[in-house]
Formats: sequence, structure tokens, C-alpha cells
Amino acid sequence: MLILAIDTALDACAAAVLDTGTGKPIAQVTQPMKRGHAEALMPLIAAVMKEAALPFAALDRIAATTGPGSFTGLRVGLSAARGIALAAGKPAVGVTTLSAYAAPLVSEDGSHPIISAIDARHDQVYFQVVGGDGSSLIEPRVATISEALQASQFGAPCLVGNAAQILADRWPGDAPPPVRVDAQPAPDIGWVAWLGAAADPATAPARPLYLRAPDAKPASDPPHRPAQTIAVS
Repeated sequence: MLILAIDTALDACAAAVLDTGTGKPIAQVTQPMKRGHAEALMPLIAAVMKEAALPFAALDRIAATTGPGSFTGLRVGLSAARGIALAAGKPAVGVTTLSAYAAPLVSEDGSHPIISAIDARHDQVYFQVVGGDGSSLIEPRVATISEALQASQFGAPCLVGNAAQILADRWPGDAPPPVRVDAQPAPDIGWVAWLGAAADPATAPARPLYLRAPDAKPASDPPHRPAQTIAVS
């Protein structure tokens, strides 16, 4: 399966083409940026497709991050994914940013819970908690940092995401300390592609995952969806 993955949810603009048959990305580019995704994305996708030496029609699926993240950034990536999918006659699927953060840690098949956390500002985070095997412990939600720290009840965790250090700095002194803190500004685009390959187009639409209502939200987008299962082979 050939997957084009796109991520513009946070502080990066990224795209990759994954060949699941070989188990390796054919091409991938990640450009760190806080803004300017709309201007950067299509040239970046064109460069990735040129390096992969593939026409869009050769793709089997297009995957894009659905959030949580920047409302504007999400629209850029998802609009591009849906437009390419429509033009190529291929399905588009969505991958949550929190799941993409957790996936590489789940792949290690560890025994520690994994807390994915994204800065939601105003002393809040978007977060989810999964077991080392990817099973859901706390579904994606927005919460105060104090509320999120109650996840310490699951034991010494791996913290990942752009708010990982925020949680680590305020971790309860009477709780087992985190075994790992990985404060990535954005998820690995390669893992976005792998999760996109595993996603079911019927249950993982390429639509924004809003855990907190944006200032202006189209009525057609649901406020939230159930947690995305993280299955890594």
C-alpha cells in the first residue's frame, strides 16, 4: 500500500510517502514552522511526490492529522488531503495527533503507560493516556494541567508531545516519576503514515477532531469522536 501522509496540526509542515510493502518511507520532508503552513504545504507535497517518483493516481490512500492542534493548520492539511483524494479517486483518512505521538512508544511494546499531551494554553492541555500495548486508559480530552496530572495513578509514564515537559515540570512529588519525557514539537510524519495505513476509512474520516470548540466552527464538523485505537504491527 502506498500512503501519502500530511501533517500541519502543530509546529511543523510535513509530508511523506510510505510503502507498506517495503516497510519504509520512499520520501519524506518535515519543515519546522509555527505559521505559514498554507503557503508551504503544496510545494512540500509536490517535492515529496517528485522524490517518490509517483503520480497521485498511484497512491492507495491519503492520511492527514486531524488534531488536536491549530485550527488554521488543521484546515490546511485536511483540505489538501481531501482535495488530493477526490482528484485521485482514493480514500482519505484521519489520524489524531495524540495517537501519532504515542505510536512509536506503543511500537516498543513497553510496560509503562503513555501520556500524549499537547499545549492547549490557559493552563490546559489536550491529552490521552494509553497502556504500553496501546489500549485506551483515558480518551482524548481537554483538561487543566492539574486534572491531567491525575493520570499519575497509572504509574510511571512515558510523556510525549509538545506539552510533555510542562507535565514533567509539575509532576506530583508523591507519584512515580516519568521514565521518559519526549517534548516533540510535532509527531513523526512516518508514524502518521503508518497509522493512516492501519485506519479504516469508514471510521477514521479526514475531519478535524475538536476537543474544544474553535472561535468559528462549521456546523458540519462534529465536536469530537471516539478515541482512535493505536495498533502498531
